[in-house]
Amino acid sequence: MTSFPSAGGSGAHRHKTVVIADDSVVVRGLFARWLGESGQFHVVAVAGDGETAVAHAGRFKPDVMVLDLDMPGVDGAAALPQILKESPKTGVLLATTLTERNTRIALECITKGAMDVLSKPDSRSGMTLSLDFRSEFLLKLGNIAQTQTKPGALPPELDLDYTPTGPISLRPLVSVMPRYLVIGASTGGPRAVAKVLFDIGEGLQDLTTLVVQHMPPLFTASFAEQVANYIGVPAREPFDGERLARGTIYVAPGGRHLGIDRKLGHIVASISDAPPVRFCRPAVDVLFADAARHLGAAALGLVLTGMGSDGTEGAAALRRVGAAVIAQDEQTSTIWGMPGSVVRARQASAVIPLDDIGLAIRNLVRGVHA
Repeated sequence: MTSFPSAGGSGAHRHKTVVIADDSVVVRGLFARWLGESGQFHVVAVAGDGETAVAHAGRFKPDVMVLDLDMPGVDGAAALPQILKESPKTGVLLATTLTERNTRIALECITKGAMDVLSKPDSRSGMTLSLDFRSEFLLKLGNIAQTQTKPGALPPELDLDYTPTGPISLRPLVSVMPRYLVIGASTGGPRAVAKVLFDIGEGLQDLTTLVVQHMPPLFTASFAEQVANYIGVPAREPFDGERLARGTIYVAPGGRHLGIDRKLGHIVASISDAPPVRFCRPAVDVLFADAARHLGAAALGLVLTGMGSDGTEGAAALRRVGAAVIAQDEQTSTIWGMPGSVVRARQASAVIPLDDIGLAIRNLVRGVHA
């Protein structure tokens, strides 16, 4: 068993504790060096297999675990439920090479409690030389380590009517029956998105639904396939310029923005490789802003669990054209970052628990208002 000296400090300034589980000595050493150099994390132990990872979870109760899927003996997927049983508050980041097989397995792991996934470069040299990979690795771990989003100032470039303290202020729901549902989600989103769509049920036949779920490439196609199989409604990644149809769910392709455009009188999908917005691509803000521009009050925005503030500026754009925006409540969110940011910016029309969102949207589609 390999372990490391305990970290100093306590409270808000305490370094976040990490266990690294990967069968590669090189990868374990590289990750440990990056985490040490960041000044934010303390690696308490490393593991080369799933069984050892489970033991470390029970002993150290780390804030975060970096978990590879491909390990000898007990692999990452088999170890995950045992890790969360031993240490329920540990946030798990899956870091693995995303083959088609691993993509399906990783998506299942996310629905079973993993917080996020990071795609490793194809080679160790690519991992070592890629500054983007290192930055994404540290960013994802930092986000996961913040297990509860604290109220605070929004990014300075986001110019909204915002009060950081005081009671929540909601905007009224509009009377227009929505015909387009635009959804934004990140950490914890796959399970939440599927739950909401399932609960909307037959109401989906009256909606054109577009989803931005923060995921790497390959994941989104598998996610759309899982959604389609789960709820029995067509769901897939759209192609650029595709005419959007009612009764279909469109999922933003990983690594590309999904927007909306109007051509020859028809609403079509707009797929682009434009730069990330607030470090996100696809970005909820892009979809929401286009929905505001081309759909107006016929759109209904929904912001579900996720880290960061993506979607807040887009929600403001929707509110300016008279559209309603629903935010998931804090208690049922894995991370109340994205929906919390929308609520604190006073751009939410309603704050609703996950179990009740589907029914609320179904009533809105039917023209029933509480």
